[in-house]
Amino acid sequence: MNRRAFLSHSVALTAASTLPSFAIGKPGKSANGKLNIAFIGSGGWIAQQPYNQGCSEENLVAFCDVDQNHCAENMKAWRTNQPFFTDFREMLDKMHKEIDAVVVSTPDHTHFPATLAAMERGIHVYTQKPLTHNVWQARTLVKARERYGVVTQMGNQGHAGDGIRQSVEAVRAGVIGDVAQVYCHNGGPQMGGQHFANPSVMPPPSSPVPAGFDWDLWLGPAAERDHCGDYHPYRWRTFYDFGSGMLGDWGCHTLDTPVWALDLDPPTVVECLARKDSLEGVIPAGSHIKYHFPAKGARGPVTLEWFDGPQDWNKVGRIEKFGADHAAHLGRACWMVGSKGMLGCGTHAGAPSILDTELREAWKASPPPESIPRVAGGPFREWMRAIKGEGSEPGSNFTYSARLTEIILLGVLAQRFNTRIEWDAKAARIANRPELNAFLKEPARDGWRYGETL
Repeated sequence: MNRRAFLSHSVALTAASTLPSFAIGKPGKSANGKLNIAFIGSGGWIAQQPYNQGCSEENLVAFCDVDQNHCAENMKAWRTNQPFFTDFREMLDKMHKEIDAVVVSTPDHTHFPATLAAMERGIHVYTQKPLTHNVWQARTLVKARERYGVVTQMGNQGHAGDGIRQSVEAVRAGVIGDVAQVYCHNGGPQMGGQHFANPSVMPPPSSPVPAGFDWDLWLGPAAERDHCGDYHPYRWRTFYDFGSGMLGDWGCHTLDTPVWALDLDPPTVVECLARKDSLEGVIPAGSHIKYHFPAKGARGPVTLEWFDGPQDWNKVGRIEKFGADHAAHLGRACWMVGSKGMLGCGTHAGAPSILDTELREAWKASPPPESIPRVAGGPFREWMRAIKGEGSEPGSNFTYSARLTEIILLGVLAQRFNTRIEWDAKAARIANRPELNAFLKEPARDGWRYGETL
């Protein structure tokens, strides 16, 4: 049995199976019972996260990054002499038999090719959020998960926490009654700050490519263009070609609680109600997006409003129920408004806040029973336990996280074009603005096309 066949077979087994789902190139456990893990994207705090949260306890067998200078500090701190690559395609071609799992920590526009290239080789994948850069990619990764049978996880860390479970259990138990409205917000982006550029013209002025940085590999599937210092390493989220702004950056965290608790499928309508002016291809400094979700089962229809950038809460996001006046009440990033009360949570989910006072005290005195298993040690350990057959499938596996990502990306499209989108989820088509369907599946350069046969 070859590696891919073995991995596909073993992942399908239950956690009680005697066959673990990692093999280091052949059936059976590794000599030291550890996974062989590779990093695609090895620089900065984004790579420090998996390293510090469990991956360093396994065998780190390869590292990949397009910028050798950006990841030099991590390489020195980790005292690694493992193989280093600038092109993940080369790394996977040469070492796939030695790699059990990869963590993908690249900019959004290269999440999909890196993730699918690993899955095609039977390698388990943890990919940072948002899972993909367009809707077609999100749906294709669901198909890939089904075909290749690998263990998958998206990096919206709060999904593995106790707080989000408390919130979901409370909502499902009817603590706040029937929910019809949700409000979410984030105060960013800070244009011109560390993480978001503020270009005066588009395309932005070109600049020399720094030594040790492979600009062509960084572009990956995106169209060729001149290098600009605002693109790398942090400000790429400013540009729709590479990132998805605040909604793409934070939505997978903040919308996670209502999407899970209310079992929200993709919306029927998404509309941009307000947006700051911006150059073509550049995110706005603020926006107001409204989602319309259809009724499902016993739940009625739900609207969800997203605000980013500075807002005048006296004019928008008004709640004025249960002692709360607006969407940013008590500094919470999300409020679900029910017929009996409200439940709020933070940007990364976290512990719930319940209003009004009487309802909160009743909930504290007699919370709903724990119906959702708790996760020990965070999302990376959750993922690795599942690979080893020692735990259940991760909660933010690609079937769930692709649905969440699709919701986010439809809002990004409405924001980008300052429009109303009528979404036919079954056909995966925008009904009222057919010209925007071209953005559901973006073109990719030669050598970067994946998933076309799925």
